[in-house]
Amino acid sequence: MLAAKKLERVVPIGALAEETGVKVETIRYYEQVGLLPPPERSEGNQRRYGRKHVERLAFIKHARDLGFPVDGIRTLLHLSDTPGIACDEAHAIAAGHLDEVRRKIARLRSLEAELARIAKTCAGGVKACDCAIIEALADHSHCSHEAH
Repeated sequence: MLAAKKLERVVPIGALAEETGVKVETIRYYEQVGLLPPPERSEGNQRRYGRKHVERLAFIKHARDLGFPVDGIRTLLHLSDTPGIACDEAHAIAAGHLDEVRRKIARLRSLEAELARIAKTCAGGVKACDCAIIEALADHSHCSHEAH
């Protein structure tokens, strides 16, 4: 007697989107740029996604949530697909991304300080032509040097 082949559950793109929290348009985009492999098609030419798509899409979504760029994710997926190779490149990608995040945080802190400074200069209640905030935005020399 032949062993029954366990059929993999397949779902249409809408169900995949609902299950993963990724929009249908985004799933199609990930297919177009090669992050997500093309799915099988039904007789009616509908996309049919299996468990491997769900898992790969979860990986991509998590990486995107962490702010990794598409090219970095592509490389990380390649590394994930070839588990026997060294993870030096994964470390380099993560470390480079961390450096970029830290630069952005520093810039945001500088922006926060400048916005707090110019917000203090005006309590409201004056005409726009006399508003210190409008004046500071119109003349960049009014900004502190750290925010430039």
